[in-house]
Amino acid sequence: MRSSASGPLLKAALWDMDGTIVDTEPYWIEAERALVEAHGGRWSHEQALQLVGQSLVFSAGILQEAGVKMERREIIDTLTGHVLSQVRKSVPWRPGARELLDELHNAGIRCVLVTMSEAPLAREIVASLPKPYFEFLVTGDTVSQGKPHPEAYLTAVELLQQQDPELGHHHCVALEDSAPGAAAAVASGVVTVAIPHILPLPDDPRRTTWDTLEGRAVADLEELVALRHEFPDATFGSAAVATARSNAGHVRG
Repeated sequence: MRSSASGPLLKAALWDMDGTIVDTEPYWIEAERALVEAHGGRWSHEQALQLVGQSLVFSAGILQEAGVKMERREIIDTLTGHVLSQVRKSVPWRPGARELLDELHNAGIRCVLVTMSEAPLAREIVASLPKPYFEFLVTGDTVSQGKPHPEAYLTAVELLQQQDPELGHHHCVALEDSAPGAAAAVASGVVTVAIPHILPLPDDPRRTTWDTLEGRAVADLEELVALRHEFPDATFGSAAVATARSNAGHVRG
C-alpha cells in the first residue's frame, strides 16, 4: 500500500533479533543455568523466562541475586561467549524471518537490527545471512537504557532520519517477540507487530499480534503502516486492525 503523493508509507523495518529472527533463547537459558549452578545455586525454567527480552545488564543483576559471585560485566561476557559459541555451530532461524527480510531488501525497504544482545553476537548473526539486509545495528552495548525503555528504537529512528529527514515514526514497523521488546517499540511510537515465541503476550490494543512470520509479506506491513497513516489516533491490536480495515473498505476477499 503506497501513497503516490509522498512515496512509500513503509520506509523501514526495525527487527528484534533473539526470538524474532533467531531462536537463541535456549542458548541463553542454558548459559544462565550453567553459570548459576557453577556458583552453587539452582536456576529454574521459570526464573529463566523472567529474563526473556530483558537487557543483559538487568539479567546480570538477577543472576547476581541468584548467587553468581561475579561482576555484571563478567556475567555478560560469560553468557554472550556461550551463546556465540553455540551460534557458530548452528544458527536456529525463526520461521519466515529470512524470507521476509529478503522481500523487504528486494523492495528497497530499509532494515535495522534493534537488539539487546551486544555487537559481537549481533554481527555473528548478521554475517550468517546471505545478503547485507541491515543498514546498521543498534545493540545493547550502544544504549544506556535497555528494553522495555524505548531508547534503542528511538535511536534507530534518529539514525534513519540522518539519511531521510522526512522519515517519521509512523513510517517504521518494529517486529518483536517479547513483552519488554514490544513495550519498547510501542513506547517509541513506531508501528509494532508482536510475534510471541517463548512466552505468550498479553493483549495490547496499541500493537498487532501475529502467530508467525511464516507467509507474511511486505504488503502486510505496508497495510499496517497505511492504517496508522489513515487513523493516527486509533489503536491497532488485531481486532482493531480488522475493524479499521473493514471501515476503510480494505477487506480482502
